[in-house]
Amino acid sequence: MPAEPSIRTTRPAAPPGFKLTACVAEHIGDRSDQQDRVAILTSQHYPGTLMALLADGMGGRSGGRLASDQVMSTAKNLFEESPGAGATIRDLLKQIATEAHAVIRLTAIASEKEPHSTLVALVVQRSVASWVHAGDSRLFHFRDGVLATKTIDHSYGSRMTADGQLVEGGPETDRYKNILFSAIGIGHELRLDYGQVDDLRTGDSFVLASDGLWAYFTERELGSIVHSVPAREAAETLVRLARERARGHGDNLSVAIVKLEKPDPVDKDKRRPYRG
Repeated sequence: MPAEPSIRTTRPAAPPGFKLTACVAEHIGDRSDQQDRVAILTSQHYPGTLMALLADGMGGRSGGRLASDQVMSTAKNLFEESPGAGATIRDLLKQIATEAHAVIRLTAIASEKEPHSTLVALVVQRSVASWVHAGDSRLFHFRDGVLATKTIDHSYGSRMTADGQLVEGGPETDRYKNILFSAIGIGHELRLDYGQVDDLRTGDSFVLASDGLWAYFTERELGSIVHSVPAREAAETLVRLARERARGHGDNLSVAIVKLEKPDPVDKDKRRPYRG
């Protein structure tokens, strides 16, 4: 019997003028172990703020899950702490990545394993979205269903394509596309890329996806699905289509969707959603 996807939806507090909806989904695919982790977090120390996290672990059966679990644990612990004076969201994102990296490296030395994990962490606070990324899990920002920006994979395939050594989608691309030069816990220098959107508006959406999911969609298709239906329905559709297109050879897959929508009309007298 095929495994069922795990899908979780949340409605965190939103900045004024927005209705913020978010959903996460994961599926074991055709693997024997689930090494992807994905979550939506809120914190009393960051009111009106949402954090979306995705980590795709690598390094053997136990090593990969150990790494992705550590990324999640570090993020949750730091997000639940009161921020220091003058600390910014970018400082928080950097601290999550570097602390998780340090702990995983110590684990690797002690266990003689090589656990490591991708990371995509997105924070939405008021009208600003900030993110950090390492590895080949991706963040997509869509505006009214049209791609506005995306992360660039930390893989040798992406680097060689950018340098003109490979043709994107060419026969040599597959050989290098899954070889990472940066990830959380990797055995050499950690590279982190950051991004930010300062003018969030209704119609914006963010998709965080592991390569087990994004590999089966064009950017145009991904944006269209997420824009046209509620977050939960979009997550269900993406998981279903990815599983169909994998044809029995799919990796673990995970996705987080965050949408900024028009707020519900409110009855000013009764202060509750207007039902009409």
